[in-house]
Amino acid sequence: MSFDPIDHDFERGLGNRRAILGDAWVERSLGNANNFNADFQNLITRYAWNEIWGRPGLEQKTRRAIVLSITIALGRWEEFDLHVRAALLGEDGNRLTPDELKEVLIQSAIYAGVPAANTAFTHAMAILREVGPQIGYELAPAAPLDASHPGVGRAGRSNRSGNGPALHYTVREPRSGKAPRHTVVLSHALGCDLTMWDRLATELALEHRVIAYDHRGHGSSASPAGAYTMADLADDAAALLRERDTGPVVWIGLSMGGMVGQELALRHPSLVRALVLANTTSGYPAPVQEVWRQRIATVQAQGIEAIADAVMGRYFHDDFRAAHPGTVARFRRRLVATDAAGYAGCCHAVGTVDTTARLAQIKAPTLVIAGELDQGTPPAMAQVLATAIDGAQLDVLAQASHLSAIEQPQAFNSAVHRFIATL
Repeated sequence: MSFDPIDHDFERGLGNRRAILGDAWVERSLGNANNFNADFQNLITRYAWNEIWGRPGLEQKTRRAIVLSITIALGRWEEFDLHVRAALLGEDGNRLTPDELKEVLIQSAIYAGVPAANTAFTHAMAILREVGPQIGYELAPAAPLDASHPGVGRAGRSNRSGNGPALHYTVREPRSGKAPRHTVVLSHALGCDLTMWDRLATELALEHRVIAYDHRGHGSSASPAGAYTMADLADDAAALLRERDTGPVVWIGLSMGGMVGQELALRHPSLVRALVLANTTSGYPAPVQEVWRQRIATVQAQGIEAIADAVMGRYFHDDFRAAHPGTVARFRRRLVATDAAGYAGCCHAVGTVDTTARLAQIKAPTLVIAGELDQGTPPAMAQVLATAIDGAQLDVLAQASHLSAIEQPQAFNSAVHRFIATL
């Protein structure tokens, strides 16, 4: 027991209570205390607001979300309204945005039931109408059919009127609700598809418009017959961007996607605002070109399954394969499900890539990313790009092989965020 005239537990709890519910609410509550409920006010301030809210194990925003979920599940609507209003008007470090509030309510629909979530949306919308002007948010009509999953985006398929293959793509609009800072295009590696970018796309879509697409011969895009060239793939991308009327974009490409980005910047420079070229090259020596010809022959004769294990060995280093077998299995399934003719066509484009002599013509700001363990496009190839493109930056990621964005997502994404912030 302390004989200090200051009751520290009460003061700590009162501070947390003010931070979460706001001074005005707390002052009204304390002002209404009397000889009947003062003990209760003391109890909740010391116990709920100090003993529980004062624990550092969870951020206050997380505790807010938990409280909202529980009050929805229990139907405690008066308490729910109190915490919704406080969450929307809270301090910078612990307030919830309307979008975050919406996600709490959607999550609660699964675990607390749709009727409870429906009631919660009704209460929350009434509060948003009340406090919206204070937080710069306005409820506006929107069609349910037009809604799309913010972590997936709205899917589309390009229509090139017979001039080339139709490409499957997705568009994520900025979750900030503001105009996009940039339009970012994500271009995947050989044998993958647009889902390889899901984590980065979701992060970037906070404030950018993000387009991800499947190359011809991959995923849900068309697979025309014949051997493709890198110019074909760049022209595919250019047609998609013009159809979407994107203006110049920040292009992020890995492996084959990085090769397409180089060719796009050379053939269609007005469409490229900046480049991120990851785990890629501007050209292969003759012996490696022969390896690509052999891969094409194997796929044409035996199918993609015949090369799948070897490709996984190139994509991921030994330690990653041992620690993340599920991820490796996912990429292997994607690889072997790829159209064999389309895959072989893209192998020809990759094996014959040749932009080295033209790299100096690229004027867009460029970030080159390499993986220190990458055998397919080692750091030396990345250095060629960084040296030849004026002003290019080079970032070599530790403990990363060919699919560095998958093996080291935090380091990869951080490098991308830092680069885009300079544009």
